Amino acid sequence: MKKRLINCLILPICQLLPFVALLISSCTSPSIKNSNSVTTTFMIHSEHLTDFQGQPVYRYVLNNGTMQVELSNFGGIVYKIIAPDRHGKLENVTLTLDRIEDFLSTENPFFGATAGRVANRIANAQFNLDGETYDLAKTNGKNHLHGGKIGFDKKVWTPETYSTDDAVGVKMTYLSIDGEEGYPGNLQTTLWMELQADNTLRIRFESTTDQATLINLTNHTYFNLGGMKRDVLDHEIQFWADAYTPVNEELIPTGEVKNVEGTPFDFRLPKILGNQIAANGGGFDHNFVTKREKSNEMKQVARVRHPESGRVLDMYSDNMGVQFYTGNFLNKFSGAAGQTYDTHWGFCLESQIWPDAINHSNFPSPVLRPGETYTHTVDYRFSVED
Repeated sequence: MKKRLINCLILPICQLLPFVALLISSCTSPSIKNSNSVTTTFMIHSEHLTDFQGQPVYRYVLNNGTMQVELSNFGGIVYKIIAPDRHGKLENVTLTLDRIEDFLSTENPFFGATAGRVANRIANAQFNLDGETYDLAKTNGKNHLHGGKIGFDKKVWTPETYSTDDAVGVKMTYLSIDGEEGYPGNLQTTLWMELQADNTLRIRFESTTDQATLINLTNHTYFNLGGMKRDVLDHEIQFWADAYTPVNEELIPTGEVKNVEGTPFDFRLPKILGNQIAANGGGFDHNFVTKREKSNEMKQVARVRHPESGRVLDMYSDNMGVQFYTGNFLNKFSGAAGQTYDTHWGFCLESQIWPDAINHSNFPSPVLRPGETYTHTVDYRFSVED
């Protein structure tokens, strides 16, 4: 019988050992069958890469015997997702840099990042809360994008590895202090990233505050199910969304919630992405409405299929929207393994509250108050079709 392997570096002293030693010194526990009675072999490896601003930066590798996910506590990033095609060939299916250390100094378009405190855009880099006006950094023209100049994607989180019967993962915490990037309140956030037995990458957020503030966290991984050989125009996309939020020329929502019927935004049946991009005149960077009211219900919101490789990505979320971005602004970016990422080389499925929600009274509120807990869960489930 196969055994389930759990790396010993859950012990603090092991985190100081070199990566090779960690591989040699891994400990074991009996394999455990998951709910589908399938025996899964789990492994988790860790490597201390460097220190950044006095804090240790790690690379984590989560492996369930079929696929693996590489993470870092720098920026809460998903560094790589290595998944099989229909023939069992393993390839990375995310846009990334060559090394995690490169993220410390290389400007990049939020590859794999945890975006916050507020993902997406806030118009005019300003909002009013409880009668007080707050000014934020203008990082996207005159607007605010993905939490500011030094958002959650550039912070070192405090990590802790863990395992359950059906998953291995890393729990990360970060305290964003009152006034950081212009936001009010001390915001305590916990982020769980885990690889499950059924090839699901689950990302879960939980936050509390001591003062009224804004919160809208997401993960900004760029996917390319073809394995980084060319653009994603041949991918087949489906959304469980009957509406979207139109935007102006600065990609700020107008406040309208529009039905997708009769528009290029109608992905209720599977569509070839290249055809829809052509119909929309250049690409997507829009919020698709997946719920009208907040709830904890996990719903399927998207399905992506790559016909050539057979890879399939199913996305589930308990949030109210998903920002669909098709890499419109990628322009000959020097990515990992000598690849040049160009326009439409990747797509993002960013589970979130609707963009610029604080400035639209008809949008779901992004306000978090003392005594409340913000929670948000998203699943990216990988499979193959013949």
